[in-house]
Amino acid sequence: MIRVFDILLSLIGLVFLSPLLMFVFFIGLFDNLSLLFIQSRVGYNLKSFSLIKFRTMPKGVRSAGTHLVKDVKLSSFGYFLRRTKIDEIPQLLNVLFGDMSLVGPRPCLFNQNKLISERKKRGVFKVRPGITGLAQINGIDMKTPTLVAKTDQKMIKNMSLYNYFYYIFKTIFKIIK
Repeated sequence: MIRVFDILLSLIGLVFLSPLLMFVFFIGLFDNLSLLFIQSRVGYNLKSFSLIKFRTMPKGVRSAGTHLVKDVKLSSFGYFLRRTKIDEIPQLLNVLFGDMSLVGPRPCLFNQNKLISERKKRGVFKVRPGITGLAQINGIDMKTPTLVAKTDQKMIKNMSLYNYFYYIFKTIFKIIK
């Protein structure tokens, strides 16, 4: 049932947000001449998938979690995109393609070994990764891999249609705030 809502809501989001997507697309052309950022991430059953985001950093920055990179250099427009979470909107395509869900554990990089190990122990890779989830709405980031994995496990264990929509609305309100 959640997959049906993923498809429906991602389609609605892409249609509704298409003017914003076009605007960001053209501004991105002038900001850093590279619009999209596509990166290999750990997905469902530890399979690789290509995560799609708007580029917020200059080309050539090493592929690592933001928390693992010293002196993160965002482009001027990238700073705005990150702060407003607009850089995440292209992930609606990942949801539509079935690589992700709207709600689930945030997909990690293959070089985040501690997080991968902690998630394996807790069966977190048995669900699709998501754009938002319990860790995100509680401000828990990848700097604390054990806590992230435990929170992901708790979210998965208690997932329901009610919680699915709760996490989505809580995320929207957090962004607006």
